[in-house]
Amino acid sequence: MRTIPHWINGKPVETGVEQLPVLDPATDTPIAQVWMADSVLVEAVVDAAEAAAESWAETSMSKRAHVLFRFRDLLLANRSELAALITSEHGKTLDDATGEISRAVESVELACGGPALAHGSTSLQSGPNIDTRSMMHPLGVCVGITPFNFPAMMGLMMVSVALAAGNTFVWKPSEQDPGTAVRIAELLQEAGLPDGVLNVVHGQQDTVTQLLDDPRTQAASFVGSSDVAHSIYKRAAQSGMRCQAFGGAKNHMVVMPDADLDTVADQLASSAFGAAGQRCMAISVAVVVGDVYDDLLARLVPRAHAVKMNAGVVPETEVGPVVSRRAQQRIQELVRVGIADGATSPVDRSTEEVPGYENGYFVGPTILAGLPTTSEAYQQEIFGPVLVLLNVDTLDEAIGLIRSHRYGNGASIFTNNGAAANQFTNQATAGMVGINVAIPVPVATYAVQGWKNSAYGDTGLNNASWSFYTRPKYITSRWETSAGMDFGFRPN
Repeated sequence: MRTIPHWINGKPVETGVEQLPVLDPATDTPIAQVWMADSVLVEAVVDAAEAAAESWAETSMSKRAHVLFRFRDLLLANRSELAALITSEHGKTLDDATGEISRAVESVELACGGPALAHGSTSLQSGPNIDTRSMMHPLGVCVGITPFNFPAMMGLMMVSVALAAGNTFVWKPSEQDPGTAVRIAELLQEAGLPDGVLNVVHGQQDTVTQLLDDPRTQAASFVGSSDVAHSIYKRAAQSGMRCQAFGGAKNHMVVMPDADLDTVADQLASSAFGAAGQRCMAISVAVVVGDVYDDLLARLVPRAHAVKMNAGVVPETEVGPVVSRRAQQRIQELVRVGIADGATSPVDRSTEEVPGYENGYFVGPTILAGLPTTSEAYQQEIFGPVLVLLNVDTLDEAIGLIRSHRYGNGASIFTNNGAAANQFTNQATAGMVGINVAIPVPVATYAVQGWKNSAYGDTGLNNASWSFYTRPKYITSRWETSAGMDFGFRPN
C-alpha cells in the first residue's frame, strides 16, 4: 500500500503523529495511508516557506511566469494520471476528474499572466513636480486549506496566483483525498519551482490552528463548510492575518414559464446530480414559477431514473459515489428528514446499491418535491445528488426565497424574457448568477465569490486573488531644487 508523504522544502517527508487510511469510495477499501503532522512538522513546514520567501519574492515576475508556463504544460501532459488519482481517492468519474484538471489549468494560465496583471499604477504630475505611483508587494508565507470535492482545482485557484505574486505557500489538503496535492507539488518542482516555495502538509484541526496562529503566516485561504469557514475567519482575524474563507451553498434555479423545459430538465439534472451533487455550485433547489411545475417534473423524473451510477472508473458512468460513509449517511438522513417534513419523493435512489460495489458510498439521484422551506433539508446544504423542487406563483416570490436564505453562493434563472433576467440579476442575493446557465462559475479571468454565509472576507478566488495575495505600497516623489520651507499644504 502506498504512503502519501508531506512535501517539505522540495522533498517527500514520511513522518508524523499517526497514519490515516485513504479509502476508495467505490469499495470502502484502503488504497493508501497518509501521515498526519505533529506540531514539530508544522513548524518545519513554515520554516521552509519562510526561508524561501525572500529569494522567491526577489525573483522576477517573468521568471516566476516561466515556471508556471512549464507547469501548465506538465499538467496537461499528466492529465490522465492526475484524473485517475482523483477518481481513486475521491470517487468522481474519470470524465469529471479530467474536466477538473482542465479548469485547474485555467487558473494556472491566469497566473502565467502575472507580469501583465500584477502591476501598480503611476500618476505623473499629481502635484507640482510630484509623481505618485503604486506597487504590489507579496505578503510572504500564505496558507491554503482545501476541500475534498476539488482536490486539484481549488488548490490551484489559490496556489497559482499566490506563487505568481511572489509568495511562498503552505497547502493543507483534505485528508480524504490528499494524493493530488503532493503530485502537483512534484510537478511544480519538475517545472523549476525552487525548494520551499510550495509545501504540502497533511493534518486535521490542530494543524490548521497552528498554521493560523503562527505569526509568520500572512494570509489564509479556505474552502469548506460555512461553520468551519466562519471559525477560520475569526481565528485568522485574531492572529492579525488576512483571510478569505468560503463556505456552503444552497444554489437556487428559477424556472420561468417561457423557458424551454427540455433544456431546463437536461441542465437541471446535470447540475443537481452530476459529481454526486458534491459541487459548491451545484443547483440544489429548483423554483418553478407558474403552471409548468408538473410539466417539468414529468421531464425530470425519467432523467433522474436514467442516470448511470457506478464506480468512477467504470466506462460511461455518469455519477460515482460520494466521498465517505459519513457523507453518505448524512445525505440519506436529510432525505428522510425532508420526507418526514412533508416532501414527496417522485424519485428516491438515495439508498440504491451498485452491483459489484455494495460497500461503496453510493447515493443515487433523488427529488424532494414540495419540501417546506422550514425543513432542515431546505435550510442546510445537503451536498449530495438531491434536488428540491418548489412551485411559486411569481418571480418576486422566487427571488424572495433566494434573498431569505442564509447562503448566497450562486443562483440561476432559465427564461427567454430579458426583463425577467435583468430583474433576477439585480435582485438575487448571490455572488455568481447564471442566465440560462445551470452552474454559473465564471472563467478564471473573473472572480469566484459568494455572498452572505457562503463567504467570509472581501475578495474572491482566481482574478480577485491578485489583491488578496499582495499588499500595495504608494510612493510620492518630487525631484526639484528647494523652494524654501513650506508649513502648509501646497496648492495643486
